[in-house]
Amino acid sequence: MTAYGVGIGWRPEIAGFVARLPGLRFAEVVAESVHAHGDLPTGLTDLRERGVAVVPHGVKLSLGGAEPVEPARVTHLAAVAQRLGAPLVSEHIAFVRAGGVEAGHLLPIPRSREAVAAVVANVRRTQEELDVPLALEPIAALFDWPDDELDEGAFLTEILERTDALLLLDVANVYANARNRGTDPAALFDRLPLERIAYCHVAGGSAHDGLYHDTHTDAVPQDVLDLVAELCERHRPPALMLERDGAYPPAAELEAELDAIAAASGYPVIT
Repeated sequence: MTAYGVGIGWRPEIAGFVARLPGLRFAEVVAESVHAHGDLPTGLTDLRERGVAVVPHGVKLSLGGAEPVEPARVTHLAAVAQRLGAPLVSEHIAFVRAGGVEAGHLLPIPRSREAVAAVVANVRRTQEELDVPLALEPIAALFDWPDDELDEGAFLTEILERTDALLLLDVANVYANARNRGTDPAALFDRLPLERIAYCHVAGGSAHDGLYHDTHTDAVPQDVLDLVAELCERHRPPALMLERDGAYPPAAELEAELDAIAAASGYPVIT
């Protein structure tokens, strides 16, 4: 994958800010927010015309569900990728529905052999319709299932190897999971095929009642930036992007976060 450097998640609320970033070469958009037909949002069209790579990021496929992925959702993801001229697409290793009931949230799946088989089957179904590579994102989870058979490194590596998918590594998720489990976040880096990383998310969170929540509405903490630096010492990903999904701060604060990610990763500033 091309080395794009620092990017940002495009959201309508900050479209004007994103449009003014002079060095931007990489952005991400929630796939379900883009229509497969009709006009693209003006901001996305402008980014494409500037040569910015825009990657659709799915949140509703439910790749980790026991049921097969819904064909219409896969078709939509593929159509959006084609409309954006995207170099790849991404989705989560999680489930969001079961038996027709929508959870409204990304839920963790057991790290079991059976769950691996279900994810692999759904990823392959999705890849059959895509014209571009698929990157898989492990989520932040507030609990682990009691019947886990694999540790996180082995679980993720097996899925990636059996599907030949890429990895979307959310550094904030790595931090959140390790903090809530009481483990070393950097230890996971030694268990993953880092050369498969397509890009990384970097986001903020906050602690409540003894648990750290990956909120995407708080500033990126220094601990996550330190983890970015530690990852890049081992293997610098082609792109790292700031992920904000609400409670957007003033432009100067967003610029400072982007500059901090650039400093931690060694990529040029885009502000």
